[in-house]
Amino acid sequence: MRTFVDDIAAHAALDPERTALTTPAGEVTYGELVARIDALAAVLRARGARPETVCAVAVERGVDAVVAPAAVVRSGAAFLSLDPEQPPARLTALVRSGGADMLLTSSALADRLALPVPGKPVLVDRPGSVAEEAAGAAWGGPFDARSLAYVSHTSGSTGEPSAVLVEHGGLDSYLRFVAREYGLGPDTVALQVAPLGYDASLRDTFAPLLAGGRLVIVARSALLRPEEFGAVVRGHGVNALLSVTPSFLAFLAGQPDACELLAGVRLVVSSGESLRPFLSAGGRALVPGALVNQYGPTECTMTSTRYAVPAEPDTLTDHVGTPIDGVVVRLLDSGLSPVPDGAVGEVHIGGVGVARGYRGLPARTADRFVPDPLGPPGARLYRTGDLASRGPAGLEYLGRADRQVKIRGYRVDPAEVEGALLAHPGVTGAVVTSETDSQGRVFLVAHVTGDLADVKDAALRAHLGTTLPPHLMPRRFARLAQLPTTRGGKADRRALSQTGGRP
Repeated sequence: MRTFVDDIAAHAALDPERTALTTPAGEVTYGELVARIDALAAVLRARGARPETVCAVAVERGVDAVVAPAAVVRSGAAFLSLDPEQPPARLTALVRSGGADMLLTSSALADRLALPVPGKPVLVDRPGSVAEEAAGAAWGGPFDARSLAYVSHTSGSTGEPSAVLVEHGGLDSYLRFVAREYGLGPDTVALQVAPLGYDASLRDTFAPLLAGGRLVIVARSALLRPEEFGAVVRGHGVNALLSVTPSFLAFLAGQPDACELLAGVRLVVSSGESLRPFLSAGGRALVPGALVNQYGPTECTMTSTRYAVPAEPDTLTDHVGTPIDGVVVRLLDSGLSPVPDGAVGEVHIGGVGVARGYRGLPARTADRFVPDPLGPPGARLYRTGDLASRGPAGLEYLGRADRQVKIRGYRVDPAEVEGALLAHPGVTGAVVTSETDSQGRVFLVAHVTGDLADVKDAALRAHLGTTLPPHLMPRRFARLAQLPTTRGGKADRRALSQTGGRP
């Protein structure tokens, strides 16, 4: 089958001098990029990379982080992307659970990380050894849509991470959907935002490249400083952000010059957590171009539905929209029967993006990946644990089944309280968690950031009281200098819950 790397190579064949990458070290053309990919792929084949071989990739952010996973695909093998900034013990756990057979890294990182991967590492910064090992390497045989493309891990914010096995049929279909649906092309200038090691980074790295666009790569620290972020967007003419979280958008919205930071950006794609609090706080006005809310789990190749947020959004409902091409979304009850439109059901996802399952965890795979009672023989659904209803605009997301709580008999979604808090002029960030007191009563804790030194709890309650019923009122307010986030950029609700509402 044709992979996304083949699409990139086609651009190199047509216009090898077109700029593919802009980095602090200089620009890389499509011709240069594909030459490096092919050279490294030859080395991997000489080392024995074949379909189903898992190659761990641990390289610094930059050109190598683009070349290495693409070379793995070109060789016919599958990649497991790692963020070398994570603790070595964490990386060790990931390569073991992911079943890594081979390691691609740099000479500087090889000794420091000391990852337990069999064989001698392939060093991406040793062109001499690449040329020597590549001599006489045979091209790998063709592989199909069921071939393993990459191994990703579920988020560590809700339990132990599990290795998810994603096939080429899902990855290639999704990346091409992004390019087609959002009109990516040679004029696209996308900024790489997502951290390495997370599947979202595949979208903002490879979707622009398979469309013939230009990818801008800067140090991650620059993305976290508003002045530098704005300078990068303006200086490079960035017009697309394909992998931002609502927490990141809220961070930008809290800056004094928020409206200037995204000037010229035509497309912002958000995913990873609820967009509703950001929209409830008036954040849509921050995005001058198209804003798309994407929804989908790692187990279904990143994204399953999308919703184009209008200029005047409905802030009372968390819309996640309609299925992307090749994907089926069913709302089912506990007996796997469909629920009527407007009723609440658990989201079950089927179609091209559904992963094989979890590596080495057959019981968990059987629990979460279930037969599709409404599909053809052999069709499967992924049981997400998310609740939703279906309305005129598609799916209306109602939160995690395990995050929604009952307070005084009312079912409560903390996102509603978060949105109301962010509408306060002094609040720049808000995450609401639930706690249980000694009498077994569930209550809410609001973790807030902003200029609140002179704002009493009573004033925050008065503000919330203008839009929320009493059962949605937090019992405690914890003021923080900043909200903790996971490595993927999402609000770290586990860390906040463990504080018990104490700053």
